[in-house]
Amino acid sequence: MDKLSNLALLAQMLEGAEKNIQSARQLLREIIGESGGAMPKAVDKAKILSIGAISGGGKVIEGVFDGQNMMGPDGKKYPVPANYASKSKLVEGDVLKLTISDDGSFIYKQIGPVERKKMIGILTQGERGDYRVITEGKTHKVLLASLTYYKAEPGDEVTIVVPKDQESEWAAVENVIKKAGDNSETGQPAEDNHSSDLDQDLELSGE
Repeated sequence: MDKLSNLALLAQMLEGAEKNIQSARQLLREIIGESGGAMPKAVDKAKILSIGAISGGGKVIEGVFDGQNMMGPDGKKYPVPANYASKSKLVEGDVLKLTISDDGSFIYKQIGPVERKKMIGILTQGERGDYRVITEGKTHKVLLASLTYYKAEPGDEVTIVVPKDQESEWAAVENVIKKAGDNSETGQPAEDNHSSDLDQDLELSGE
């Protein structure tokens, strides 16, 4: 086969590869919701992520935060410490990397945050004791660890963080404004039981 024929064949291969890449990108946009619409389920978004081994034993798993846990590409739920989630202000759809060491330790790191927006609402407590923030006719669940951190109580005004332009069931707490008549310090958190460094990876011993 002469040089000209080789070049023609290479051009055809490149054209085919480009079409495949474009198709893959479109599928990825649909899965992660870049085209708008409702927030894709974390388990669906996690399917495109990976699981790999690390030297010396253990493995690294990429997954998607669903508001409480990390959904892995294997369909399993991995527990995310509430303190870490609230301190890092994780929201639904954030991509996390979990390193499980050979001794069973869990180390989480946020590697793919989704676009965010802030909203203000009123904190309420349901009959079952669960807490939600009502804002713009919608309700969002919030982690108890975040409310404890800010000494929040039902009736307080709460600033929450949610995915931008996408529906979500959960929200992260940004700040709290105490309701009128409350003598507590406005917006001041309770004694910090979280890590002192927001960017520090949190290690959780697993079984």
